[in-house]
Amino acid sequence: MPTVVLMDSSLSMTRPVSVEGSEEFQRKNLAVHGLTMLFEHMATNYRLEFTSLVAFSSLWELMVPFSRDYNTLQEALNNLEDFDKTCLEAALQGVSNVVQQEWGTSCPCQVVLVTDGALGIGRGSLRHSLQTVKQRMEDKKFPLPFPFPSKLYVMCIANAEELQATDSMDNLEQLIHLNGGEGQIYTMEGPLCLKSVQSMFSKLIDQAYSPFHAVLRCGNLTSDVQVFPRPEPVTIDEEVDPIPKTVQTDLEIVGFIEIGDISSPPVLSRHLVLPMAVNKEVDEIGTGATDDTEEETSTNQMAGKSPNFCVLLHGSLKVEGMVALVQLGPDWLGMLYSQADSKKKSNLMMSLFEPGSEPLPWLGRMSQLGPASDAAENPYGEDDSKSPFPIQPKNKRSYAQNVTVWIKASGLQTDVQKILRNARKLPEKTQTFYKELNRLRKAALAFGFWELLKSVAELLERECTLLPDSAHPDAAFQLSHAAQQLKLASSGDSKYAAYEHNITPMLTDFSGGGGADRI
Repeated sequence: MPTVVLMDSSLSMTRPVSVEGSEEFQRKNLAVHGLTMLFEHMATNYRLEFTSLVAFSSLWELMVPFSRDYNTLQEALNNLEDFDKTCLEAALQGVSNVVQQEWGTSCPCQVVLVTDGALGIGRGSLRHSLQTVKQRMEDKKFPLPFPFPSKLYVMCIANAEELQATDSMDNLEQLIHLNGGEGQIYTMEGPLCLKSVQSMFSKLIDQAYSPFHAVLRCGNLTSDVQVFPRPEPVTIDEEVDPIPKTVQTDLEIVGFIEIGDISSPPVLSRHLVLPMAVNKEVDEIGTGATDDTEEETSTNQMAGKSPNFCVLLHGSLKVEGMVALVQLGPDWLGMLYSQADSKKKSNLMMSLFEPGSEPLPWLGRMSQLGPASDAAENPYGEDDSKSPFPIQPKNKRSYAQNVTVWIKASGLQTDVQKILRNARKLPEKTQTFYKELNRLRKAALAFGFWELLKSVAELLERECTLLPDSAHPDAAFQLSHAAQQLKLASSGDSKYAAYEHNITPMLTDFSGGGGADRI
């Protein structure tokens, strides 16, 4: 998931800090040291992460757009200039704009705010912004919560005692609350020094940027892998006392199924599965890095020549057109599959299903799936011409009925136009006209859409007045009759507004009914 580093470059960050009683550092220097530590960790363990650097004071500036080049990020951080007062609201709005322009509103993002806890003074300060949150117009809303899924981590170059002496801590906690509680505030423990800032950023790395290493198993075959990005804990809302479910580090493949049978299932998240390099002294990825290095290390060369089950699995799934079902935890499954980025490049991906025994209804209970060879006869046929899926439900679903649904205005407009087209072709289209009219009438009554019935009645009356002289006399009678019936239905009369009631054609001398009695 992408990361935005929001760096405070206001004058308060230049306040001096005595380090080890000799050389003087600014709070800004401590912040740069902590971020350097974070960038070095991500360059080694999170090389697929996209990171952006935004600096702010009273205004905000995008220093480095989303990139995997941590040398560029480090250079921009070292050359950061000092500006005026702090205006955090404008900076948060800038982060929102940067993320939406690059990733839209559906991609989760992590925001790392680095500040000294001095939240500005007067108009534009965080204190003033939070006091006026509920008094704003729609077009001037506070930027939190972000319009995209996010976690906000606040790195304070100050200790908790300093922040609690003012209302800074309360205001920062309110920021986390406005973001839906997603995030955390980190403060320095003890004196402000390099050791304290290293300890603080280490906690952030352990919380949000620690790589997820696992063992992928299939029978006697195993492979050490890294899952990227790190799978988040999942909480089931239906449970009385929900406990977050976490993906276990032992991923066992329990079976294989054809892509056509599993189709395009709903998933919680998607992740890259990367084989780990063998005999590594540091956390190093064997494959999957996108930035080419000038020289390959002996470790990578050794990893490329060694047999690897993860590579074998990826190639097999790609060639056979199948997916592997993998056990993520108790009563929780996912799937491994090959996804192509281009004609020449593909990746092994893992998608997480909803926890439960039936995450995909068309496959039935996952625990009841078994080898096709165990069946009395081949469920796919002798020539693979059929499939046992989807499994038909025991009870007929309500959505299996032929009902009218208007999701967009265009759908409703199409149905009304169909009635009007048939109305202009009366009496030849009498049966079709009443069939479409009753279909619309039933849908309007089901939705409580009384105004629609009145409007269609008025349209039919208008069509009656616009009939040409050459029109069949029966057309005018049928249109007037249909319009009157719709008005009665819209009035709520118990007889004519009944859902089961159908409007039937009016019998006239011209329609062939009742003519003998009138002669």
